[in-house]
Amino acid sequence: MADPKFDVIAIGNAIVDVLAPVTDAFLEAEELPKGSMRLIDAERSVDLYGKMGQTKEISGGAAANTLTGATMLGLKTAFIGQVADDQLGEIYRHDLTAVGVSFDTPARPYSDKESEPPTGRCLILVAPDGERTMNTSLGASQFLPAAAIDDDLIRSTRVLFLEGYLWDPTEPREAMKRAIQVARDAGVKIAFATCADFCVHMHGKDFRALIDDGLIDILFVNEEEAGILEGSDPDAAFESLAADVPVVVMTRGADGALAARGDERAKVSPEPVEKVQDLTGAGDLFAAGFLSGYCRDASLEESLIRGAVAAGEVISHWGARPEADLQALVKARLG
Repeated sequence: MADPKFDVIAIGNAIVDVLAPVTDAFLEAEELPKGSMRLIDAERSVDLYGKMGQTKEISGGAAANTLTGATMLGLKTAFIGQVADDQLGEIYRHDLTAVGVSFDTPARPYSDKESEPPTGRCLILVAPDGERTMNTSLGASQFLPAAAIDDDLIRSTRVLFLEGYLWDPTEPREAMKRAIQVARDAGVKIAFATCADFCVHMHGKDFRALIDDGLIDILFVNEEEAGILEGSDPDAAFESLAADVPVVVMTRGADGALAARGDERAKVSPEPVEKVQDLTGAGDLFAAGFLSGYCRDASLEESLIRGAVAAGEVISHWGARPEADLQALVKARLG
């Protein structure tokens, strides 16, 4: 493809992250498994929010976090996602476009009636060790229609990035299936992030079908997700996936990350971080860094290093959006 308009276009949940520090005792009292991610209804969202104390609101969503990092690393990006025509929706759109991400998906009409849900939000409870427990109310994001997919827009990118979280609601799943077909017909590379173990438990057969049908060019997983997807230990799962997907990237927490491209293998250790403040967005920013290398034809090793640098920056502070100059950090690391 000659000189596409965008490097990465992503489809994902449009979610505002609401973060607050909590104790392990709080999580136990609320019967919330530490480190888990669950979907909650509006009533539970209101109840839990009222118990969180002082909060910080940051626009989030896995794919949008990845796009933010990728944009800060010099890529041209666009986002497809559903917000409501409400205050959080306006904030969300402003946050993305202010960074340089193109976001033109029309807002969904909103009223106080239950039939017109507000912009989605994720209540993130951050434990003293930085581990986050996420409670998501999807709101308007689960109603992204297939009609929101602009075929010409999809054809104008080098990579289409899909978020596994959004595979759960029926309407966005159909939107992504349409985008996949358009991308495949246009020769656009398709990247897919499984996002969470519960996504793989629920939709692993679908994810595996996408792989078997040759519809995923770049797969982002962590070692738990890989093991669930392949029904084996992480190392065996990685090799199994590498045999079926052109590029596989598997993050391993404190053990760094691995990548495979055909017979080529590369690995990277985590970047040193003085103090882990919040693990929210670590995987999202790793994907951003890796894609910043992939889209510039960097080596597998350099792409992994870029991912590690971006992930290291985002876990050093609260929230899933970078606060430092990622390009400067990457330049310093690569020398």
